[in-house]
Amino acid sequence: MTRLLVATSNPAKLAEYRLLLRDSDLEVISLADAAIFEHPAEDGATFSENALRKARFYFGRSGLPTLADDGGLEVDALGGEPGVRSHRWIGGIETSDEMLVAEVIRRMEGVADERRTARMRAAAALIYRDDVGVRECLAEAAMEGVIAHRAWPYIRPGFPYRSVLYLPERRCYVAELGDEEEARISQRRSAVAKLAPELRVLASKER
Repeated sequence: MTRLLVATSNPAKLAEYRLLLRDSDLEVISLADAAIFEHPAEDGATFSENALRKARFYFGRSGLPTLADDGGLEVDALGGEPGVRSHRWIGGIETSDEMLVAEVIRRMEGVADERRTARMRAAAALIYRDDVGVRECLAEAAMEGVIAHRAWPYIRPGFPYRSVLYLPERRCYVAELGDEEEARISQRRSAVAKLAPELRVLASKER
């Protein structure tokens, strides 16, 4: 079975990818499995740029087919913020999940319902070696919603913005979704689905 390095140090994100890729005939391994503990700079101007940087970095160190992503929250009334700075939005440094949630709610105080549109966006980059050379693939997707007036009381560690993005069609916060349901509709699922043809090719390769 072909091994695929999922380049994240976030346990919850790794678990989500294992769920998304469980029927792919790929053996998902983590950075810890590959004994890689370095991290590249994530200072790109876009999610796609950061996803590619991470994929190239970890592919270069492991030699394994590598899947990396970057993503975050885009709020239209805030000019697309926090955007690519989603985890370093306050003062340009990493802060607690609770502080990020509180900052969204604070900045959106008084904003009318029709202007509260937002989305969770993800860019996923896949790099592997084929018979010709190194192949790079990129996909983006988004899950649309609105910013709630109050945060959902439970913040899942590592995923603060799921507690502020409300899905009107489902009448719930993203944070209320179970793992299986979220895997069916999430922005990561949609991005991985766009990479499915490449993943099938990769799975068919013998290692």
